[in-house]
Amino acid sequence: MSTSERTALVTGANRGIGRAVAAELLGRGLQVLLSARRFDDAREAALELGAGARPLALDVTDEDSVKRAAAEAGPVDVLVCNAGVLLDAGTDPLSVPLELVEQTLRVNLLGTWRVLQAFVPPMVARGHGSVTVVSSGTTAEFGGRLFGRTPGYSLSKSGLNGLTTLVAEQTAGTGVTVNAVNPGRVRTRMMPTQEQLPEQAARFVADVALLPTDGPTGQFLTEHRSR
Repeated sequence: MSTSERTALVTGANRGIGRAVAAELLGRGLQVLLSARRFDDAREAALELGAGARPLALDVTDEDSVKRAAAEAGPVDVLVCNAGVLLDAGTDPLSVPLELVEQTLRVNLLGTWRVLQAFVPPMVARGHGSVTVVSSGTTAEFGGRLFGRTPGYSLSKSGLNGLTTLVAEQTAGTGVTVNAVNPGRVRTRMMPTQEQLPEQAARFVADVALLPTDGPTGQFLTEHRSR
């Protein structure tokens, strides 16, 4: 399948890394669905990116919203799970309000899980697809280390890495690859003081998303700037 025949879906694509990844994939010739919780936000971003970009309302915390989005999107060849929140910066494991942890897990881990359940089985049925989960270096797997000043966020991303390996094992040999990426520290609304721009991180995420079907799966791939 040529690049122009492929459709990508990026969650949390109305700003930051998600929007930059959508723009990068669009620039590489894919048709791109930009999803956001609010359709107006997705539509505004899609209009800014131009031809080949389509808006999609998708709230990863709402099962009905995800099901509607899957029905409306049609076949998706490249899925980038980027939607996420950072709510507990500067806290610690013994004092962080657990409602912040619950909300973080609801979006970052369970939200991504919900999206994978909706979009990966059709990929398996078609015999091809690529899933890229935007994770973080603040995790315990793959030689990393949890960061105690963002305990809920760190655990949610650690969970994402574990989820990636589980889904990759389930899809092994089907033509569907599933990988997690650490794009490094990026200047976004979450971390406005960082040097790396979303556009720089997006090139790496897109490279992983467009790896061949016989490429790595179940891996945690790290952008060189974050090493």
